[in-house]
Amino acid sequence: MTKWVYTFGGGRAEGDSALKEILGSKGAGLAEMSALGLPVPPGFTISTEICRHFLATESAFPPELEQQVASALEGIGKVAGHRFGDTEHPLLVSVRSGAAASMPGMMDTVLNLGLNDETVEGLARVSGDRRFAFDSYRRFIQMYGDVVLGLDHSVFEEKLEDYKLERGFTLDSDLDAGDWHAVCDLFKALVADELEIPFPQAPQEQLWGAISAVIRSWNNPRAKAYRRINNLPEGGGTAVTVQAMVFGNLGETSATGVAFTRHPSTGENILWGEYLPNAQGEDVVSGMRTPQDLTEVARRETGSELPSMEAAMPAVFAEFRAVCAALEKHHRDVLDLEFTIERGRLWMLQARPAKRTIHAALKTAVDMAHEGLITRAEAVARIDPRTLEQLLHPTIDPESSGDIFARGLPASPGAASGTVVFTSEEAEIARTQGRKVILVRVETSPEDVHGMHAARGILTTRGGMTSHAAVVARGMGKPCVSGAGTIRVDFHAGTMSAGGRTIQRGDMITIDGGTGQVLLGAVPLREPELSGAFAELMEWAETFRTLKIRTNVDTPSDARAARGFGAEGIGLCRTEHMFFDARRIVAVREMILAETHAARAEALAKLLPMQRSDFASLFEIMSGLPVTIRLLDPPLHEFLPKGEAEIAELAAVMGISPAKIRASTHALSEANPMLGHRGVRLAISFPEIVEMQARAILEAALDVADETGTPVDLEIMVPLIAGKPELDLVNSHIRAAEALVRKIHGRAPAYQLGTMIELPRAALAAGELAKSATFFSFGTNDLTQTTFGISRDDAATYLNTYLAKGILPHDPFASIDREGVGELIRIACERGRATRPDLKLGVCGEHGGDPASIHFFAEINLDYVSCSPFRVPVARLAAAQAALQNRDRANSASPLPTPPTAPPDR
Repeated sequence: MTKWVYTFGGGRAEGDSALKEILGSKGAGLAEMSALGLPVPPGFTISTEICRHFLATESAFPPELEQQVASALEGIGKVAGHRFGDTEHPLLVSVRSGAAASMPGMMDTVLNLGLNDETVEGLARVSGDRRFAFDSYRRFIQMYGDVVLGLDHSVFEEKLEDYKLERGFTLDSDLDAGDWHAVCDLFKALVADELEIPFPQAPQEQLWGAISAVIRSWNNPRAKAYRRINNLPEGGGTAVTVQAMVFGNLGETSATGVAFTRHPSTGENILWGEYLPNAQGEDVVSGMRTPQDLTEVARRETGSELPSMEAAMPAVFAEFRAVCAALEKHHRDVLDLEFTIERGRLWMLQARPAKRTIHAALKTAVDMAHEGLITRAEAVARIDPRTLEQLLHPTIDPESSGDIFARGLPASPGAASGTVVFTSEEAEIARTQGRKVILVRVETSPEDVHGMHAARGILTTRGGMTSHAAVVARGMGKPCVSGAGTIRVDFHAGTMSAGGRTIQRGDMITIDGGTGQVLLGAVPLREPELSGAFAELMEWAETFRTLKIRTNVDTPSDARAARGFGAEGIGLCRTEHMFFDARRIVAVREMILAETHAARAEALAKLLPMQRSDFASLFEIMSGLPVTIRLLDPPLHEFLPKGEAEIAELAAVMGISPAKIRASTHALSEANPMLGHRGVRLAISFPEIVEMQARAILEAALDVADETGTPVDLEIMVPLIAGKPELDLVNSHIRAAEALVRKIHGRAPAYQLGTMIELPRAALAAGELAKSATFFSFGTNDLTQTTFGISRDDAATYLNTYLAKGILPHDPFASIDREGVGELIRIACERGRATRPDLKLGVCGEHGGDPASIHFFAEINLDYVSCSPFRVPVARLAAAQAALQNRDRANSASPLPTPPTAPPDR
């Protein structure tokens, strides 16, 4: 017979933390505590397999489950000294959820199960407290009515408030046993009236109703949203733990509470938490009563006049402190604990790894390594790399509150406050005047780069996590909220509206790129701190990492920031971003619209010194590190004039009529420009652009090498290649520029020629491409776009539906699609290295900063990943964790070995 039920209690357990996938985090923790001999009320856990079976078979249970549950329930009764359904000595149980990955508060719980009109009298006799018995019964009716029967808890609350109002009561504590008996009758009548069924009296019916409801809560909206936000798997399911009730509401020697073995916000090595005397667990978490501090130290800090548990219950507190220390030492982690004290006796109800801030996570990981509880490798492995982004940008002060105007996608982390502007030109003017602004657009384009650079943050009403606004903002290290679709922008009126409220140009707002919130007014911010435990842990990470980390930058300020964060070179410099400066765009437009070679050459001659200066700055900042310069990539139409004022300005400079400018602009328009005249196609159509850029790159490299005495480690990358003939033709123009540089300067710098793999055909033709290219850089943004046939700028409108329906496991623009895009990358690597064994392989798409994608890139032995500056620490830590996983896999060892008394990873 398949084992579905695992028992614990009485100093024994049928499972432990190794069975967390089967028992869930809660069940595994209870089993572990029981096996350690700690005071745990007896119970049993129904495995996560039952949840999957139940949901897959439209609410059916395996036939043998009932027998296993009945046997386990009898076992609980023997340990507890009570019997389920007995009217003299009734056993009451809690029914709780528990997924393998903790999802606090997301699923349902039922307490005091087993009470009915007869067992409540037995409870009153056994406890000697009739008020307590009927208070427990009314709690059960309300909770069961809500969780199992679907009658909202607020309906019961309203009925209770009416009862108190009629009798002049203010607090629940004003009600005596007779009052609670009357409330129970009112609640049962409410169920009968609203649902047209009597409240179930049979304990077995109650039990299976609660088990079914807890399993169904796996798919409630808040649980599904939590899994989506935290990238947790949909198919794992929840375990169900049924456990004997212990009561914290049996008088002043009873209590209930929640504690952390270390402070969850600061990481300080102190016991931290709250408790409530004469209360049940939901009283603590519901906020209905003000909790009291556990320790005297905390009570003095908060200035509370209510006694701490340490002062009110010194003997039990000492026992609890010892249990906390023993559990932390056993689990070697900071724990979140729930406990109940029943008439002076301590009972442990939960022990699971604690949710904590990134500041606390870093401090506790480093401290525990120094204490010898864990190794440095374990400390590095414990930090979620994604959370590091909270440290690298200003964030909303957690102690402040704000008025939320709208929500969008958390496209680029950090928070910023500023007055609203609607055009890039306004943003640039504001910067010159020293004003801080938030640039609000329906969507951004490359010609908004100067405005994005001038703004403190960017807000768009369209676009997804890899839209232009999101990608560029992350590269600049600026907060961005994209896809805020409830906002309606009226550029003519200078307003944006949402939810019946309107913000005007010049009004102050705050955006939070970590949560996607748009808030009214200036909300207090907290500046980042990059020292202490963070710096120490990153030093440890460097001892394990093998994958190199480069950065995607286009400006000197971004390059300096990236190098400060530990970047080991530039993996992508997008030269087109250098052209949108207001001082340069006219010359670019002249070049595009020129009708003769001579006119184009004249325009390019204006751009040559600008580009040379740009590249020289980057080479100086990255001295000694590789720098990859990508030749011009975007469609030409993005550079062309918009509106009559820009057309008139360009016409005056070029000495031609505005009508001719309009005609040329129309002729260059494309139906699908992202798959049109861009990248290598642009280089083939206008080789003069290639020769100008190559000359600027080579001359800048010579100048910097002469000034610094260090040769530039230079790589020139050709974008959007589909086949070797394209690459060879563009290379001939680069060679022509090199020959010119040699003629002028008597020498030319060394460089490597490579290509950006952005098309499926290029991945499949990698063997041929490697005959000409010495490196590949995978542009995974476009490779994902061209593999799926999905526009990354427009996908947000339907991608969320795909994710919600489980058609896609995750957003392929945020985390690499291993089966499709990843397989193309793997094929390209194998075929490329078969031709050229020393072929350098990297990634420069946004996936280069995604931890899950980095693990894949490490598995297929890429040389480096490149990401935006503010994701460099994230990538460094993720790469270290990937190396540790690969090491453990190669050694066929457990992911985290049991540590010796002191950390050996010195």
